Amino acid sequence: MGKGSDVAESTSTVTKVPDRRVGITVISFATVLVALYLFQVSTPKQQTEKTKSIAEWKDLPGFSSTHWYLPDEELLGFVEIPAGTFIMGSNPALDRMAYLNEQWSDLRRQGEVDLPRYFIARNETTKAQFARYLAESGQKEWQPTTEQNWNLPAANLSWPEALAYTRWLDQQLRKATDIPNALRIILDSDARVTLPNEAEWEKAARGTDGRIFPWSSSPIDSLANFNAEAPRLVGSKCTQCAWGLHDMAGNVWELTRSPLKNYPWSAEDDAGNLDGDALYVMRGGSYADSLNNIRAAVRGAVDPGARNETIGFRIVISNL
Repeated sequence: MGKGSDVAESTSTVTKVPDRRVGITVISFATVLVALYLFQVSTPKQQTEKTKSIAEWKDLPGFSSTHWYLPDEELLGFVEIPAGTFIMGSNPALDRMAYLNEQWSDLRRQGEVDLPRYFIARNETTKAQFARYLAESGQKEWQPTTEQNWNLPAANLSWPEALAYTRWLDQQLRKATDIPNALRIILDSDARVTLPNEAEWEKAARGTDGRIFPWSSSPIDSLANFNAEAPRLVGSKCTQCAWGLHDMAGNVWELTRSPLKNYPWSAEDDAGNLDGDALYVMRGGSYADSLNNIRAAVRGAVDPGARNETIGFRIVISNL
């Protein structure tokens, strides 16, 4: 055959290229199908893993796993501190270990502060309590292990993280239908779960008689975890502290919501217009501190972003 026939034969065997728009449509449709398939496959698995994680919350003696690991007590571990006055600060004539920032003035070494009724946690906030918050707020999964002791105080967290925990717990308590009725009445009285201000902390630590330590004005080594290598389980020390509270001296420093300012103390110091570089008061000393730093009037301070294994917190329900 001639060249013309060859060309005609070749042309008839050439495959026609599809229109570009048709190709894009097919690819997009296939992508959607794959995405839907992956979603259907992965979603049940993710839900199962989440359910399994929450189902693995362990029972801890003395604490309620159904109430965010708060103490299994009538008021979930909150202890009433009655309204009234207490002696705040230090007089170096009575306490030779006193620091200058514990004195109200050169002429007036101590002050009398009047506080309304409030409720403070018997124990420092625990690792289990803080882990429950992280898990339920979607920040971190609960990972139960046999090595981790969940009733150690929560530590190595910042001031904003501690405050965020209190706000989360406040919401959980208000939404719950099975908390003690007495606790619900307290929350309904315009009170909120938060960090204690430093006056609330000091009154809880020293009672109303001006004692130097949470148990008395005499040092008793066996009543506090200090000069030590590590923290102890909450509730391990000072079971005879004021108001029946535990570990108000040593173990871990406890953050407050008060910025560090010179005495006299005022509740107005804790509200609004705070310097962006404010340091926040922490109280009680830690396991790594010496005797002078576990006195009830000691005022430590920390940058709000700092994290340290010696710093934790306890919570209050307060109207202030």
